[in-house]
Amino acid sequence: MNQGSTVLITGGTGMIGKALTKALLEKDHNVIILTRNVQDTGDRMRDKESLIPYHTSRIQYSTWNIEKQTIDADAIIKADHIIHLAGAGVAEKRWTKKRKQEIVNSRVESGKLIAESLQTIPNNVKTIICASGIGWYGPDPVIPNKDPFEEDDTAAEDFLGQTCKLWEESVEPVTKLNKRLVKFRTGIVLSNEGGALVEFKKTLKFGIAAILGSGRQIISWIHIDDLVRLFIAAIENEKMTGAYNAVAPQPVSNKEFTMQLAKIKRGRFFIPIHVPSFLLKMILGEMSIEVLKSATVSCDKIHFEGFTFNYPSLEAALKQLTQNT
Repeated sequence: MNQGSTVLITGGTGMIGKALTKALLEKDHNVIILTRNVQDTGDRMRDKESLIPYHTSRIQYSTWNIEKQTIDADAIIKADHIIHLAGAGVAEKRWTKKRKQEIVNSRVESGKLIAESLQTIPNNVKTIICASGIGWYGPDPVIPNKDPFEEDDTAAEDFLGQTCKLWEESVEPVTKLNKRLVKFRTGIVLSNEGGALVEFKKTLKFGIAAILGSGRQIISWIHIDDLVRLFIAAIENEKMTGAYNAVAPQPVSNKEFTMQLAKIKRGRFFIPIHVPSFLLKMILGEMSIEVLKSATVSCDKIHFEGFTFNYPSLEAALKQLTQNT
């Protein structure tokens, strides 16, 4: 990736988008963030000084409207690369029928808009990188699973499996335009700015290490910094194409994750408590299936591309993320 290239980001105001924007600016690239409300988005990004502390003159905000399938043509014309992160949060709300439709539509319709825009608007876009998720895969057939899921495994028939399948398919037409398409099936992202780690920390404030269900279910995770580096590597490495699992090399059980975090945060001063599966089902509804699901996912393919993780172990990741919190 040549310095000074322009990267168009959808979902740029989310947890991953903010961290990615900062990393791109540090490498002297220009960023265009697609948003429905330019003024509001600009204000919110500037408020996050810890994430976007400088070079804000090289961030441009352009409009799009997924429902109306409209987009600022100038953003497409200026872009060298597109990183497509947009999508309603899977874990933010209970999975009602309406919410599930929002989760699917926000991904599929936005992907469709990107693909169709590249067909109709003159552009020099070289690379499209689309976020996806390890929800693509079903549950481990056994625990421990000695045959981790790999990229050529078919999508699960459940809600998230089919959502990820539709998500990825929505951007596939760009390959017919001789554009390079990379799809990252991301695991549980560990960050202090949101997501699972923040939720895990909540009960620890009261000295309780909450182990979910049996605690045997495997979590395939990735540190936010490594994930951002993966997105940048996908732009820089023109050999990368197709689907990749964005997960660290050492998946762990829910119990191991919880206990490691508790020891780092509380030393010996915590009480491990199992939260029964039936209680999680009552609280979360259908979404509890994903919380309790075991998914052992391989990162071999990304290793073969020469990528090295800065945080390959959970201990290294948690120590870095908790050192100042």
